[in-house]
Amino acid sequence: MTQRTESGTTVWRFDLSQQFTAMQRISVVLSRATEVGQTLQEVLCVLHNDAFMQHGMICLYDSQQAILNIEALQEADQQLIPGSSQIRYRPGEGLVGTVLSQGQSLVLPCVSDDQRFLDRLGLYDYSLPFIAVPLMGPNSQPIGVLAAQPMARYEERLPACTRFLETVANLVAQTVRLMTPPSVAPSPRAAAAQIASQRGCAPSRAFGFENMVGKSAAMRQTLEIIRQVSRWDTTVLVRGESGTGKELIANAIHHNSPRAAAPFVKFNCAALPDTLLESELFGHEKGAFTGAVRQRKGRFELADGGTLFLDEIGESSASFQAKLLRILQEGEMERVGGDETLQVNVRIIAATNRNLEEEVRLGNFREDLYYRLNVMPISLPPLRERQEDIAELAHFLVRKIAQNQNRTLRISDGAIRLLMSYSWPGNVRELENCLERSAVMSESGLIDRDVILFHHRENLPKPPQPSAPREESWLDQNLDERQRLIAALEKAGWVQAKAARLLGMTPRQVAYRIQTMDITMPRM
Repeated sequence: MTQRTESGTTVWRFDLSQQFTAMQRISVVLSRATEVGQTLQEVLCVLHNDAFMQHGMICLYDSQQAILNIEALQEADQQLIPGSSQIRYRPGEGLVGTVLSQGQSLVLPCVSDDQRFLDRLGLYDYSLPFIAVPLMGPNSQPIGVLAAQPMARYEERLPACTRFLETVANLVAQTVRLMTPPSVAPSPRAAAAQIASQRGCAPSRAFGFENMVGKSAAMRQTLEIIRQVSRWDTTVLVRGESGTGKELIANAIHHNSPRAAAPFVKFNCAALPDTLLESELFGHEKGAFTGAVRQRKGRFELADGGTLFLDEIGESSASFQAKLLRILQEGEMERVGGDETLQVNVRIIAATNRNLEEEVRLGNFREDLYYRLNVMPISLPPLRERQEDIAELAHFLVRKIAQNQNRTLRISDGAIRLLMSYSWPGNVRELENCLERSAVMSESGLIDRDVILFHHRENLPKPPQPSAPREESWLDQNLDERQRLIAALEKAGWVQAKAARLLGMTPRQVAYRIQTMDITMPRM
């Protein structure tokens, strides 16, 4: 039902009469079902035309491959979304995979509120709600997911819309069960648990974008590029200094791409001599050389259908570059000692910390290979260029370390200040190592400035040089009393009498506050 406001804007109202009409028409569609895909598509059309639920999607669980396939997808103009037939979701992956693995409905008042939203289809309105409900099968095991987006943001109507979609999902699930044969493969929850066990982390968060911490302008721009490139099979070249997280980016791109259910294979281009590269990349036949006692698949063959991550591509030799270029151009290869030509379908993600343009100019890197790899470059900013992310990164890493050490850890404001004053030539890897060392040396579980100083003294920033007068940090009204005292102590070189003069207090008052506020003084 539509209603026109005083401003002339048309808004959508979803009442009981429309629910009844939509349910009646869906029942008619299901009663004359002859083919699953067409029937599900017609159900989504009814949801759009009569229930004002746009971008409807029905995914069914393939128990043999342990993935969710999109069986039906509705768009207002009835145009097929490019690549939608290739999009897959693993149990626990994204919003849809989470609903499948948990067997419970998920409702977002606003799509942008949840970082698990992958948007692989690129059609949802981030300002509107999103509802996903499970299609339940025998023994209360979900067999699929029904998802749709209401056409307007009326949060008070979301419970009613959710109940309506759950009712539709029950009818759809019954029809699907009658039209498809039973399977004895693992349930979605078991598959999700298996994936989590294999990777040692929660499936919905293992390679999610929420693990990429940072809200600086440089990091936000990088994350947006990663989200976009994940949806396609484009070759990616990840560039950045050592320790910026290039492998994490490659993992995220693969596990949020249509190839997520296929293998992700890593290869370090600088790890092996040229004599072993060909066998490692392409595999070998039994008896191809001394020691080849059995047939062995190479990295390209292992990654067939999935992604091959070539780390440190800038370190590769001329021989390696020639072999790599051939397979990228032709998409085919032969094992060492074999005469059978094998076709492979592999997405390439390469990474380097070198200036490849300069390497090409010097003749150290093939120009034709450079253009083959540099289709979609992603540059990761060094940590020193996103200082505003250090505090959030530090808290994130401390939580990670605490989980690994199975204890509670905290980091003080003084320690954060010290970390933010350092240039971090080793980037995020160096920051994580520093925090882990500090955690090991902290018996109380508090990572304070003195622990950072003890293990990081050789890398302390130089004392500030005299400069033009400026507003001092302890005068910042946004700081609480404890933070202002720490700032003054830092300015005074941790001499309490000097800090007292800066704050207009007596040394006794400063000493009392240091004790009551649990401020740890560094060991000089």
